Amino acid sequence: MMKTTLERLKGKQVPPFGRNDKRFLDDNRFIGRNDKRFLDDNRLLGRNDSRFPGEDDMRYCWFGPEGHLRRNDRPHLWAATCATVGAAVWAGIAVLARAGIARLGAIELLFLLGPLVIVPLGMELGRGMDRGGWLEEISRRLQPVGAGLAVVAMWLPLGRRAGLFALGWMLICVLVAGGGFAGLVRAPWTDAGGGARATQSVRATRVVMAIARMDLAVGGAWLVASRLGMRPMGIQEPIGLLTAVHFHFAGFATAMIAAATLQFSERRGEQPWLRRLVLLVVGLPIVVAAGFVISPVLKMGAAILFSASVAGLAVAVRACGRKAEDPTARILLQVAAGAIFAGMVLSGAYAIADYAGSDVLIIPQMARTHGILNAVGFCLAGLLGWLVETSSCQPVPSGQ
Repeated sequence: MMKTTLERLKGKQVPPFGRNDKRFLDDNRFIGRNDKRFLDDNRLLGRNDSRFPGEDDMRYCWFGPEGHLRRNDRPHLWAATCATVGAAVWAGIAVLARAGIARLGAIELLFLLGPLVIVPLGMELGRGMDRGGWLEEISRRLQPVGAGLAVVAMWLPLGRRAGLFALGWMLICVLVAGGGFAGLVRAPWTDAGGGARATQSVRATRVVMAIARMDLAVGGAWLVASRLGMRPMGIQEPIGLLTAVHFHFAGFATAMIAAATLQFSERRGEQPWLRRLVLLVVGLPIVVAAGFVISPVLKMGAAILFSASVAGLAVAVRACGRKAEDPTARILLQVAAGAIFAGMVLSGAYAIADYAGSDVLIIPQMARTHGILNAVGFCLAGLLGWLVETSSCQPVPSGQ
């Protein structure tokens, strides 16, 4: 009977390999820097990672559904390229706006950061936790085109042409939301194969990611309404565009960060309260938006509760970030936690001031303070932090 590669390795007691070492496995085979070898049924050494997971060496790696290390796979590089190019485009637009060439204000720039940078990063983080289906794959491929159309829509003056270009981005959002809805339908029948607790954890994470993806459709629809100059339910600008911003950042990006934090925490058996908090974080953005058309009291109450729940999430992100394996991820997650905690203090203060009719905090001030803290300090740093951590592979002792 032929022995498997793993059995031959155990017999020879080969020590773990260094990143740049080569070790002969038998007379003719070795693992090199750019070689791939199956070690067992579920683990495939990555392209630039030749470490051998021993029998008693459990690795806290976030593998894709097939168990592949994702560090340099093509979809990962695609997302990194899209986000990097998007960041460069956004920076160029910001310079033009500062120079007065582009007639874009702080709110318009905040929104464009979503399609150009935040959404591709969030899509990649979601792909790492749950690969999804063909709708997610199509939307990932078309995302750069949709982001470009969103830029054109924001550049043009309000009207039919701007609304038509905005429809291009809305289509991407609808595709992502369709994948999210399919994931929400599948979630109750998910079986993680590790017992009831593990199954419940996976189901909760997938529900959170599904809601995050569906939030994008709401944000895309509000973008179209805003660029067409529509006033649905009597909502005036800039509230319409701010609603689109809200569902891209407070909805989609925040929920994706919450899902990654929940997965990290529950795999280590920590913070059992976090699951309930995360469900509040992903559900309240809809309630906050509904408050604008239903009741000022509902709007204030939901905004304060949402601010408090996200501040609680910041505490969890900080706690998990301190235990991250990658040093860069630790720094990014600490920055994200600090930024969003400060941003939520401002958000709660604004909700109270707005209900009281005070001008202590007004929308332009909130866009320059709370908006930057949330979009750049939390969403960008948080998504990057979890992406860096999920692409690393560090050993932890068994049982953790």
